[in-house]
Amino acid sequence: MMNEMKATVSSGRTFSAIWILPLVTLIVGVVIVAHSLLTQGPTITIDFESADGLEVGKTRVRLLNVNVGLVDSVSIKEDLSGVTATIKLDQMTKKLLVDDTRFWIVRARIGAEGVSGLSTILSGAYIEMAPGSEEVKKKAFVGLENPPLTPADAPGLRLSLYSDRAGSVSAGNSILYRGYPVGRVEAMAFDPERGQVRYDIFIDAPYHQLMGSSTRFWDTSGIAMQVSADGLEVEMGSMDTILLGGVAFGSIPGLSSGGPVESGRAYKLYKSYDDILENPYRHGAYYVVSFSQSLRGLVPGAPVEYRGIEIGRVERILLKELASQGLSEAGRAIPVLIYVEPGRLEIGDSKQAVDGLRKVIAKGVRANGLRAFLETGNLLTGKQLISIDYFPDEEPAQLGEFQQYSVIPTIETGIARLEHQVNDFLEKLNALPLEQTVVGANKVLGRADDTLASLTAAIDSVNRVLASEDTQALPEEFVDTLDDLRTVLDGLSPNSKMAQSLGSSVGTLNATLKSLDTLIRKLSISPNSLIFFTTPESDPIPEAHAK
Repeated sequence: MMNEMKATVSSGRTFSAIWILPLVTLIVGVVIVAHSLLTQGPTITIDFESADGLEVGKTRVRLLNVNVGLVDSVSIKEDLSGVTATIKLDQMTKKLLVDDTRFWIVRARIGAEGVSGLSTILSGAYIEMAPGSEEVKKKAFVGLENPPLTPADAPGLRLSLYSDRAGSVSAGNSILYRGYPVGRVEAMAFDPERGQVRYDIFIDAPYHQLMGSSTRFWDTSGIAMQVSADGLEVEMGSMDTILLGGVAFGSIPGLSSGGPVESGRAYKLYKSYDDILENPYRHGAYYVVSFSQSLRGLVPGAPVEYRGIEIGRVERILLKELASQGLSEAGRAIPVLIYVEPGRLEIGDSKQAVDGLRKVIAKGVRANGLRAFLETGNLLTGKQLISIDYFPDEEPAQLGEFQQYSVIPTIETGIARLEHQVNDFLEKLNALPLEQTVVGANKVLGRADDTLASLTAAIDSVNRVLASEDTQALPEEFVDTLDDLRTVLDGLSPNSKMAQSLGSSVGTLNATLKSLDTLIRKLSISPNSLIFFTTPESDPIPEAHAK
C-alpha cells in the first residue's frame, strides 16, 4: 500500500534577511541626524562696515584664543551700508549669546592705544568674541570696528563724556588724575540728534572711588600758556597727552566731591581747567524775567545776584521768541533768560538742589514778595545786572510762563522807579484844573490887595491919632491922675483921721444894731410891750457876781 503524500500550506509571511542591512542603515542615519541636531551650535549674524579680513570657510571665531566658530557666508547689505557675516558657532557658546556680547575683527593695528594684532600678519584675521552679562538672548549683532580697550568684566566704572567739539581727544587716550593714568577713552562717536561728541570712558578700580557727583573732566591736550603780572606761566601734561591728547578729572576747590557715582553717568568735558573755574557748577535752573524799561548795558554773561551774592548769569535777551509771538501789543515787556545755580548758595550742586531751589523761588513769589529788578553794576560803563530780593509790601503773585520757562515777576527800583514816580506825579499835576485854580487864586489875591489897602489906611489913621497933640498930652494927664489917686489912698490908710473916724462910726453902728436886735427879740416875744407896761420877771439863774 502506497503512502499518500500531503502538502503543508502556510498562510503567514516570513522576514527576509535582505531587509536587515537597510534597516540598520536607517537607524544609524536617524541617530547621526539626531546627534547632529542636538550637538549643532547656534547660527548668528554679525554686521560689519566692510569684509576686510573675512574669508568664507576660513575666518575663525575665537573665545579666549579657542576656536568656537567659523564664518559660513558673507553678504552685502541691501542699503550698501556694510556686510553681514553668517557664522556657525559651537554648542558651548549658546548660553553666551546675550544682548551685550561683543564681536570685533582682530587685525594688525597701530594707533594711540598701541600696537595690537601682529600675530594676524601670518595667521590671518579672526573674529574675537567677548561674552556679556545680560540675560536677554540675541542672535543678530553689530560688530565693533575697533577692539574694546577694557574687558567687559573688568572692575571699575564705565562713564560717558559729552562735548560741543571733538578737540584732540580720541579713543585710546588716557584718563588722568593728578597726572597719573587711571583709565582710558574707549570709544568716540558723534550724536547727530544733540549735536554733541560723546566719549565712552572707563576708570579702573580702585581709582573709580575718586569719582563723585561733583567731579569735573577737562581736556589736558597740548600746552597752556598764560601771561600775567607775575610773568609767563606754562602748564603742560605728560608727553603722551601733548602728542596724543588726554582727559583729566578732579574736584573744584571749595566744592564737595558729592555722592557716589554709578556706571553710565554722563559728564561734560570742559575745554580746560580754567574753563571749569569760570563755570564750576553743573546743575541749575532757567527762569525768565521781563522788563518794560531800558535794557541798555544788560548783556549775556551779566551776573544775577541775591543781595549782592552772585547766584547765576544772564543767558540772553529773548527777542526772537518775543517776535515769534507778535509785536501787536505796544510797550510789551522784553523777556530775559537767566540761569540760576544752587551750588553758588552752598545748598548743593545736584538735581535735588535744583528742585529745592525751584520750590523756594515759587514760595517766595507767592507769599514773601520775591521779585527781580534791574540794577546798575558800574556807573562809569553803564553795565547793568539783575538782582533778586524780597519785598514784603508787594502783593502776592504767581510764577508766570513764557514758552517752556517759568517767569519771575519784576519791579522797578532805583532811578527807574524814581523816574516812574516823577512821571506819575507830572501826569497827576497835568490832570489838575490849573487854569481855574489860577483864576481863583488871582481873585483871592485881588481881594487880599483890597484888604491890605484897607489895613494900610487903618494903620495910617492910627499913626495920625498917635501923632496928634492930644494923644501926646495923655501921658502927662495920666501921671497927674495917678498922683491924685495916691493922695486919696494915703487918706484911707489906718493911721489917717478919716480911717479913725470911719472906725468910730462903724463901732457906733454896731452898738445901734445890737440894741435894735434886742428890741426885735422883745417884740417877737411880747408884741404889746410897747403899749402896756410889764413887770420884768426874775432871772431864775442869777448871774454870778464878779469877784
